[in-house]
Amino acid sequence: MILSPEYLPWLEFAIRLVATASMVVVATWAAERSGPLVGALIATLPISAGPAYIFVAVAHDPAFIAQAALASLAVNAATISFMLAYVVMAQKRGLILSYSVAFVSWVAIGYLVQSLDWSLPAAIALNVAVTALALPIAQRLATHKMPAAQRRWYDVPFRAGLVACFVCIVVALSAHVGPAITGMLAVFPIVLSSLILILQPRAGGVATASLIAHGMFGTVGFGTSLIVLHLAAPAFGSGLALGAALAVCIGWNLALLALRRVRP
Repeated sequence: MILSPEYLPWLEFAIRLVATASMVVVATWAAERSGPLVGALIATLPISAGPAYIFVAVAHDPAFIAQAALASLAVNAATISFMLAYVVMAQKRGLILSYSVAFVSWVAIGYLVQSLDWSLPAAIALNVAVTALALPIAQRLATHKMPAAQRRWYDVPFRAGLVACFVCIVVALSAHVGPAITGMLAVFPIVLSSLILILQPRAGGVATASLIAHGMFGTVGFGTSLIVLHLAAPAFGSGLALGAALAVCIGWNLALLALRRVRP
């Protein structure tokens, strides 16, 4: 039985909701049990952006996917600024102020970025510049361990429900906007936002900031995967390009984990 096209948005909503909520719960559990590095590497996989791009690929041709990936690459710099702003603010500020500053940073930089016409070299240069600023700070602040937290019976339902409030922005809007806005919405930091809202009240700002700081290293792999997607989609088709981009993300994060184990 072939699913009718009008049900595709609902299927995407269900897949993104289940995938994102599940991975946020897993990343939180991993951070509490194995440390912020493992939680961050799980969180920076394309848990939300991946399903979004799969369903965009169903509705659009490879050229659209390539342009959306280029827009996402530029907006990835806004995600890094979001993480950097939160990491700095959470050292001494509470959840509401820290997240608000990070969110405003993402919106402001993301809006500015998507309003410009980006070439691939320019988008890469932007990411390199922002990453060069962020990673030294992340290296200095990604040192705090997660404190032991007592589990409560409502933790998992609460976490899953909280994630549901952030999911499906692309589903609601991508049908009415072009590839630039679609690419911007596809990389909204849903998973990172959920982790911040869940972990800071439990573990404190410094420990949560340590996890997000570790995640900045994962954004390098995600940005590289967007470059691969942009270049590969017109040449090899959307399916192979999406598979290659996912392989880059997973390979990068595994390499980071292996490097950390060799060089603590």
